[in-house]
Amino acid sequence: MRTLRALWGSSHPGPTLVVTALALALGVAVGLEPWRLALLTAAVLCGQLSVGISNDAIDAHRDRAVGRTDKPLARGEVSTRTAWSAAAIALTLALVLSAPLGWRMLAAHALTLGCAWAYNAGLKSTAISIAPFLVSFGVFPSLASLAAPEPAYAGGWAWLAGAALGAAVHLTNVLPDLGDDRRTGVRGLPHRLGARASAAIAAVAVVCGAVAVLLGPVGGDVSAVTAPSWALFAAVAVVAVATLVRATAGAPTRAVFRLVMLAALLLAAQLVVSGAHLAA
Repeated sequence: MRTLRALWGSSHPGPTLVVTALALALGVAVGLEPWRLALLTAAVLCGQLSVGISNDAIDAHRDRAVGRTDKPLARGEVSTRTAWSAAAIALTLALVLSAPLGWRMLAAHALTLGCAWAYNAGLKSTAISIAPFLVSFGVFPSLASLAAPEPAYAGGWAWLAGAALGAAVHLTNVLPDLGDDRRTGVRGLPHRLGARASAAIAAVAVVCGAVAVLLGPVGGDVSAVTAPSWALFAAVAVVAVATLVRATAGAPTRAVFRLVMLAALLLAAQLVVSGAHLAA
C-alpha cells in the first residue's frame, strides 16, 4: 500500500483527476452509452497516470537536487525502476482500453499520450515546449466523439478551444517552479518568456478559446448562443481580465497561477456545456 500511495502521489493527482473528469463529462455530453463511457474514462485515467509517473521518474534526479520534499521519488518512498514499470503498465492499459472504441479513438489517444511523453522526455527544455500541449489538448475533445458508435472528429472550434486550454495549462503550470527549473537546466518556453508574459499570454489564450466555444457550435450566430454559454463565457472573461491586471501589476504570484487555472477550468466547463455539438 505504501508503494501504491507513493505512485499515486507521483502521478500528479490533481491534473490527472481533472483531465479524467473532463473526458468523462465530454463523454456524457456526446451521449456515449455506459460501456463506452466507462472505457473512455478508464483509458484516459490510465493514460494520465502514465504521463504523471513517467514525468516524476525522469525528473527524479532534478527533484532531489532542489530538495523537492513533495515528490515521493525524491523522498525515496518508491524506486525509479518501480515508477518506470508502473508508467509502462499504465500506458499499455490506456491503449488496450482504447482499442475496443475503434482504431480512430486509439490513434487519437496514442497521439495525445505520445505528445505528453515526448514533453516529459525532453521537449520541456526547448523553445517549443508548448507544442505537445497544443497538439494533445487540441485532439483531446475528439476522444469523446471518436468513442461513439459513429466516430467523428470534433469540430474545428473544439480543436481551437482545446489547444487554447493546453497553452494556458502549460504556460501557468510551471510558474511556481520556474526557479527550481532554471537551476536544473530546464528552459522551456515559459522560462524564456518570463513569468509575467507567460501569465498574460495564458489569460489571452483562455479568452480566445472561450470565444471559439461560444460561437463555434452555432456557426457564429450570436443570437443562437444559449444563456448558460453566455454565463460561462462571461465568467472566463472576468477571471482572465483579473489575471491580466494582476500579472501586469507586478511579479506573478500564486494568486495569478490560481486565477489562470480557474479560467482554464471555466473554459473546460464551457466546452462540456457545448459537448452536444462537439462532432464536426
